[in-house]
Amino acid sequence: MTGEDERQTTDDRRPKTKNADSPLGVGAWKVDENWTLFLDRDGVINRRILGSYVTDIEEFEFLDGVLDAIRFFSGVFGKIVIVTNQQGIDKGIMTHAQLVKVHTHLQTQIELSGGRIDAIYYCPKLATHNPECRKPNIGMARQAQTDFPDINFKKSIMVGDSASDMEFGLRLGMKTVFIQTKPEDAEAAKALPIDSMCDSLMEFKEHFN
Repeated sequence: MTGEDERQTTDDRRPKTKNADSPLGVGAWKVDENWTLFLDRDGVINRRILGSYVTDIEEFEFLDGVLDAIRFFSGVFGKIVIVTNQQGIDKGIMTHAQLVKVHTHLQTQIELSGGRIDAIYYCPKLATHNPECRKPNIGMARQAQTDFPDINFKKSIMVGDSASDMEFGLRLGMKTVFIQTKPEDAEAAKALPIDSMCDSLMEFKEHFN
């Protein structure tokens, strides 16, 4: 670890190969088990708490269709990792232990639904310090590549709901998919050369069918 970002992993499973075909253009990307899916957390996987943070399991709520989508993606991508900014830790709002408990719940529910998350990386540092681990900086991606050397950023997709998620992906040469659940970031995200936009992770999944 870098000392700035933190990681949780689960066991690796052999995914099935499946190419994408989509009006979004993902068919041309020829996604298979050599690709990695990077996911933001809040607003992509679970419902955001406006002006606050998810600090315990009771506050964690999967967005509609997410479990189905991740189960599907588990049969497409060789690796699925979550990269999430969680400055609530350094703000004193929650502890590392509380966040790990939330992430353990997240991974358990995904596994029970037939999906998998290979690792979760989070940055606990304050945005005002501009740490390397905090998106749009690329520290969490570099840590993921250290942990999984077969990750190729040119064969990766970043799915997120903020401009910083999109910039994170673009800095690494990833394909980028903007999930439109964060209206305050929509204008800034759309000004970037992103590859596609969807209303939800489930909608993105539908473009693979």
